[in-house]
Amino acid sequence: MGIIEKMRLDGKAAFVTGGARGIGKQIAIALAEAGSNVAIADVDIEEAKKTAAQIAGQNGVKTIAIKTDVTKPEEVNAMMEEITDTFGKLDAAFCNAGICMNIPCEEMTYDQWKKVIDINLSGVFLTAQAAAKQMLKQGYGSIINTASMSAHIVNVPQPQCSYNASKAGVIQLTKSMAIEFAKRGIRVNCISPGYIGTELTLNSKSLKPLIEKWNEMAPMGRMGKPEELQSIAVYLAGDTSSFTTGSDFIVDGAFTCF
Repeated sequence: MGIIEKMRLDGKAAFVTGGARGIGKQIAIALAEAGSNVAIADVDIEEAKKTAAQIAGQNGVKTIAIKTDVTKPEEVNAMMEEITDTFGKLDAAFCNAGICMNIPCEEMTYDQWKKVIDINLSGVFLTAQAAAKQMLKQGYGSIINTASMSAHIVNVPQPQCSYNASKAGVIQLTKSMAIEFAKRGIRVNCISPGYIGTELTLNSKSLKPLIEKWNEMAPMGRMGKPEELQSIAVYLAGDTSSFTTGSDFIVDGAFTCF
């Protein structure tokens, strides 16, 4: 069997939080194209249903949409129960849901700070923890968390201290979980995207001046595309990454190199 065949995910089951649109949607599409059944977990259930239907129709895999607020343990537990009831197992978990608030540190309220931390860091912990509990029963599984290049640099000119702090936490959480589960069959890695041009980002009038500045600073002169994160996600979800755990994969067009 060649390497391409080995990277197939036929018969596997995965979930993607924040999977209704943007990066999460493209990751879900990639997993399905590789043969995996996929659960789309999102607070926007209507959009999640559309994404799940689109993926199922184009790839012939089984998909489900689950309304999930990743900050609420009871909803995360219900999500996992529906996934295991439907698929009977969980091979890969993509803990991706996140938000960003560009607010100066001195003006940020505690509620605003807490919302970003709750979704970006605590939400990753809750969904990764729930996945790990199922994977420990099975004796195998891959957990992939979405961090950010913002865990490695301080983005400018926008103020986003809560986002940067939350994503730095995701990397350390990933490494800690990887060590705890290394001898128990579970691999834990994270992906740190650079500036990615999702549909919502590119269509935002308020972000246009920032995007122009980011592209001016970027070594490649452009933002990344969500599709440019697909291959690393498929690799981490599958068996060919069996010796890869505790790693942070920066996909940023060399933005953090200077």
